[in-house]
Amino acid sequence: MLDMFSLTGQRALVTGARSGIGQAIAVGLAEAGADLVLLGRESTMDETVAAVRAVGRDADTFGADLGDPAAVADVARRILDRHQIDILVNNAGVILRGRAERFAFAEWRTVSSVNLDAVFLLSQACGAEMLQRGAGKVITVASVLSFQGGLNVSAYAATKHAVTGLTKSLANEWASRGVQVNALAPGYVETNNTRPLIEDEQRYASIRDRIPAGRWASPRDMVGAAIFLASRASDYVNGHVLVVDGGWMAR
Repeated sequence: MLDMFSLTGQRALVTGARSGIGQAIAVGLAEAGADLVLLGRESTMDETVAAVRAVGRDADTFGADLGDPAAVADVARRILDRHQIDILVNNAGVILRGRAERFAFAEWRTVSSVNLDAVFLLSQACGAEMLQRGAGKVITVASVLSFQGGLNVSAYAATKHAVTGLTKSLANEWASRGVQVNALAPGYVETNNTRPLIEDEQRYASIRDRIPAGRWASPRDMVGAAIFLASRASDYVNGHVLVVDGGWMAR
């Protein structure tokens, strides 16, 4: 039964793997047997590469500005020329905070380009080859803000709502051809993206107190769900948004 969760012989592409959730997922997939391609700021991924290699798996790195559609398309071609991608984890994301009435459109476009456009372009490129083989896993990292509006994060919430819609749409098109597309929706996780909330003691405590589990998540809390969605154990799971939030959405 545990063989259903093995990723031996698979290669996963993880974006935003320098730290936080992306790093934890990349290392977790390696621990489950996968080799890795890490996409982000290549010069800053040494720690993740070392952790992947420490468990005996291969790690290759590529650098690209995920806010530039042309750069995303180019790096996708370079990756697929070198590797077969069996698992795609669209984790990279940016959050810019500000009141909607004063939020610059340039900032809106920055968030949209990274959080949504890059997800579509990478899913399209990797998905096309998965469809030719009749097998593959695409995981998009959504958020509890895929269901809620949040405060002062209009662009982020909008893109995370859109990511879940894209997940379901791709699943509808690709499920019958052997490719599963699902989303992982983390709750409040202690990462660089949430640093402003962590440093606000009152806000940090108010969020923690609403979480039934009684604590914020660590990036490592996302690993089990990611392995499930990447493995044969989820072969009949399509278009699902798996919430990993300590019970936040149930409150």
